[in-house]
Amino acid sequence: MLIPHSEFYAADAAADHDRKNQAAIEAARVAGRINDEAAQYLSELYSDSMTWFREVFYFLGKCFGAPKAPVMRYDYATDSAIDEPIKISDINPLSPYIVHHRLDADPMRNQFFTSEAGHKIDLAVSSIVTVIVGAQKSVDRALDKVTGKYYAAYVEEVVNTVYRVIAAQEREASARAVADKIRAKLTEKYVSTPSEAVLSIIGSGHEKLAVDLVRALDKVPRPRMRLQDVWRVKCLFDLIPQARTFIERVCEMMPDRILSVRDNFYDMKNPRNYRDAKLVIDIGKDGRVVPMEIICQVRTFFEFEKQTHGHYEVSRKRENKNNKKVAEASATIERKLADFMERGVKEYNLMICQCLEDLFDRVGWNILYSQGNGVSMFDGFPKPCKLYYPQKILDVIGEKLDNAIENEVFRFTKAPANLTMAQESEIFHFMARFTLVSAMPYVQKDWAVPLDTMAGKLFNFVMTEVQRYYKKKA
Repeated sequence: MLIPHSEFYAADAAADHDRKNQAAIEAARVAGRINDEAAQYLSELYSDSMTWFREVFYFLGKCFGAPKAPVMRYDYATDSAIDEPIKISDINPLSPYIVHHRLDADPMRNQFFTSEAGHKIDLAVSSIVTVIVGAQKSVDRALDKVTGKYYAAYVEEVVNTVYRVIAAQEREASARAVADKIRAKLTEKYVSTPSEAVLSIIGSGHEKLAVDLVRALDKVPRPRMRLQDVWRVKCLFDLIPQARTFIERVCEMMPDRILSVRDNFYDMKNPRNYRDAKLVIDIGKDGRVVPMEIICQVRTFFEFEKQTHGHYEVSRKRENKNNKKVAEASATIERKLADFMERGVKEYNLMICQCLEDLFDRVGWNILYSQGNGVSMFDGFPKPCKLYYPQKILDVIGEKLDNAIENEVFRFTKAPANLTMAQESEIFHFMARFTLVSAMPYVQKDWAVPLDTMAGKLFNFVMTEVQRYYKKKA
């Protein structure tokens, strides 16, 4: 019997849950929902859960150091903290928690502030990162994904690979016929060895084709390997450059543990208009690969995202149903979600524009402070980022900005002292660079921040060029 709040309660509860998870996985294998390979992989992810949860905790400590506030329980239903501090010894894989850390390598630290009466300083952007550590994903949900969404994506990728390889050497009609047969075969039951099925269909006498097919199909990720969020963490930052600094820092600290990195802050193709970055690292030991998913998001966008969870659940429950009306309804929901999330993009960008306003109030003084010592107070801020726009768009914006400065479209009128053209150019180029690394592009065309200040004009100038870039790519 488990005794709540006893010394060994967390470990005993986790061990009891491990046994139930193993039973569910074995039942799915016996029923034919998954094969032996998938069952073995899932069994590894769902055993020793307390060990893997400690690895999650260790990772956060290595990246951020000690928490800067009490650890609190987290409620998924309300997407908020429960006002109930918990002991480290009570933390277990069955319950999510939320904690605040500081990003010591923050390139934005102390750059944005407003000064009120009495010299009270309010930070517009902080270095505090809110970390939501999720509970272990439900094994039932994991099985649904591996046999549903992930398996469907796997089948499509296998079918497209078969068609592509055969069409390159044979007639397209033959490629289509084999692709249709393999789709039917993989739909009959869960199969994670497509090479055997394909080779049995094409028969003998196609040695070169067979070799090429096996090589190509071996590169297709199996359904079980697409499950990477049994252990998951969400990190909330004020600004995109902070999130990217964190990602690059993790990649530098533990390059051998990185499984994948995806940056979708600039993503214009996601049907839900979802903006975040994802880092998957291996927290396994002794040759066991145990993925942990780290979602990086900005707070402003998260506040909009959590309001869409109900609609997302409706869409998710329909995603495995092959029905035209259901598909049309899901598409309608996704369009509404995209429109709603665009409001989150705009809200975030308005904050970035306000950051520019704060910088304009200080930038002239910073230029003056740097005179005579050869060191600019802007060096390293914002930190150059590898996850960035192509150099071509940067060159175009830089050239057009030079012309605008020369024609006095952009100029300072309230600097604390006269600035040279070179100093003004340095300031505006810095501001444009900050906008590019911080702001998110819009899906909706021709929207601009409704601000007629110098910061607003510069922000709209840069974002207009970004829109032109995406319009050309479309």
